[in-house]
Amino acid sequence: MSEWWLCGGLVADGSGAEPFRADIGMTDGAITRIGRAPAGVVSVDLQGKLVTPGLIDAHVHLGISSPIRAQFGFHLSTAEIAADIFASASQSLDAGFTTVRDTGGIDGGVVDVIAKGKVRGPRVISCGPVQCQTGGHGYYGAAWEPTELWHTHHIPGLAALSLMSGNADELRRNVRESFRRGASFLKLCVTGGVVGGNDRLEDTQFTTAEIAVAVEEAEARGTYVTVHAHNNAGIRNAIEAGVRCVEHGTDVDEPTARLMRERDVALVPTFAVVEQLIDTESMDLDPATRDRVEGTRERMTSALRAARAVGVRIGLGSDLLGPDQWRRGDELRIRAEIESPMQALVSATSVNADIIGLGDRVGTIREGMVADLVVWRENPLEDPRRFADPDMALVVVKDGQVMKGGHVMKGHAQ
Repeated sequence: MSEWWLCGGLVADGSGAEPFRADIGMTDGAITRIGRAPAGVVSVDLQGKLVTPGLIDAHVHLGISSPIRAQFGFHLSTAEIAADIFASASQSLDAGFTTVRDTGGIDGGVVDVIAKGKVRGPRVISCGPVQCQTGGHGYYGAAWEPTELWHTHHIPGLAALSLMSGNADELRRNVRESFRRGASFLKLCVTGGVVGGNDRLEDTQFTTAEIAVAVEEAEARGTYVTVHAHNNAGIRNAIEAGVRCVEHGTDVDEPTARLMRERDVALVPTFAVVEQLIDTESMDLDPATRDRVEGTRERMTSALRAARAVGVRIGLGSDLLGPDQWRRGDELRIRAEIESPMQALVSATSVNADIIGLGDRVGTIREGMVADLVVWRENPLEDPRRFADPDMALVVVKDGQVMKGGHVMKGHAQ
């Protein structure tokens, strides 16, 4: 593929530095030059619009893109579940997200078909099914359904929400099975959760020794474990076992934040799902979920500030569930309200790239990086509500290919 340029844009490169005027040259899917475009090259005039790295969502559930109770109650066909998954993937790209880390729900086939270009979507890094303890968070079978039947809810190659383990040996077998099916990292639930009726947020799940088994298996494959965790006891168990990342972290206090910093454990808060879950009726959830989510945003905000104060790496994840995942950028809007638009952007680009293990490829605009870029119709650093509006992502480039806004590019090409 010949070299082509985006010219006349204002570049926010993902590092947190002030935006600067520059042209961006791309060849064979990579950023090859940043500066001033030579005369006579194929170029597109951006007319001063903001250019950012492609956004990264470090906590998605593409495999839960259908109404939750209908999906796990065998009320939907495989075809409809697949259609919903691929719709969410396409919507993510349209919102400016060129990479997502799926933290439970899809099976390896979804990652493969998107990577092959057979289905439109962002680059997907996946843990496969979540690792859960028997009777713990992540089990959504009917009340009297035997645990051993839970695997029948899986659709091989498409959707596999979770695997249940009753002890360390079963966990070791299940994580090996996840790797066999294409997982590139592991996720464990080590506390109770908001969406579920078999546990409480205060519960801890899996022992430190059990969590360490998953860490051992992950390290044997050169990867890491992240954990779903709300309370400090569960987070500390996981840190002691050697995990590298904490999802949610709702009640992280200063001592726990300091321990995370000492052990270089990252935090991925998830605010957008909190707002989403308040509307239990449209989410097709038990109304009791509203009680569980009460006060979560305020506590998660305190946790974010405690972690920021001591220098924990803080990423960004939306955790959206069900069919309404098109406003994935809501997470940046909310984070911008708590911190700043630039900090939200940095968390959603360079920091997330580092957390998910792709920091040498994506997340910043610099020479040698993959050409994942978003051109914004209006500057979201001036009004972060624009992050939440997919229409504001005017042009989306993934691997140097225009995935959205091709008509705009043709209209301004020189």
